[in-house]
Amino acid sequence: MNEKYTEVLTQYELEILDVKRGRGAWLCETNQGLKLLREYKGTLKRLEFEDKVFSQMEEAGHLNVDRYVRNKEGELLSTADDGTRWIVKDWYADRECNLKDSKEVLCAIEQIACLHKILRGIEFKDEWNLGSILVQQPAEEMERHNKELVRARSFIRNKRKKSEFELCVMGNYDTFYEQAMEACKGMSCFLEKRETGEEYLCHGDLNQHHILMCSHDVAIVEFNRMHKGMQMEDLYHFMRKAMEKHDWSLKLGMAMLDTYSEILSLSNADRTCLYYLFLYPEKYWKQLNFYYNANKAWIPARNIEKLKDLEIQQSVRNSFLSRIK
Repeated sequence: MNEKYTEVLTQYELEILDVKRGRGAWLCETNQGLKLLREYKGTLKRLEFEDKVFSQMEEAGHLNVDRYVRNKEGELLSTADDGTRWIVKDWYADRECNLKDSKEVLCAIEQIACLHKILRGIEFKDEWNLGSILVQQPAEEMERHNKELVRARSFIRNKRKKSEFELCVMGNYDTFYEQAMEACKGMSCFLEKRETGEEYLCHGDLNQHHILMCSHDVAIVEFNRMHKGMQMEDLYHFMRKAMEKHDWSLKLGMAMLDTYSEILSLSNADRTCLYYLFLYPEKYWKQLNFYYNANKAWIPARNIEKLKDLEIQQSVRNSFLSRIK
């Protein structure tokens, strides 16, 4: 093993049994279970914020998360001789959630609801008002994305000879742009009417890569984007990924909402927020944004297929949207 990592690990009360690369870090088998060693470039205040939340989460209920391990000096950060800073945290030797497996998806949704319920019980402290917990409101993000959609369409419209991808964009742009505008306007109105007390701590980056399926439970990891905001954004991001894998199955979509509601009921405001998040054609925007910022002389055939699939899925996607509102 690289001498630098050995040097860092000696700062911990751990007996190292084996070390291997994984997740852009070092996975360490120790006498205290699996740990993850990673270089850290954030602030100590951010680490302390996450650690304090983890402590309160642990007191509130059983939940598997990647808690930080303190070194022999009781510090969250360890420094190597070259000045680089490192963290060690608990880890899980388990695979990521398989979005193609409906049962695993529903297990993950159940754990997301448990996480949100626990986070709602944690009072946000003034000292946690760090730059890293300030995030862009969804309406602002939608507005920015809408400008990018217009810019990409204008570029394509001015081209004399258009590729198959560009012809596809010109054929379905109006439908998706209308949805984007409606979602942006609706979300803006929703946020203006929303009560300030409706914001809670959120994971901030929930997807299948951060939900690990353990043998008897589910673990949620990587809270480095945790912030105070709307928890429905967490739910939306995970649900959208799952829905795309299942061709916007209405049955699965409603099952996910029901599973979440059994643990943490969805208010009318929650459902309205979800509706506008789902209404925004995020995957369509991603395709056009990729096109505009990439080499426009050659667009992979797979991207053309994705664009056509979005058009085909419109009716089932609309059916799901009608059930949320």
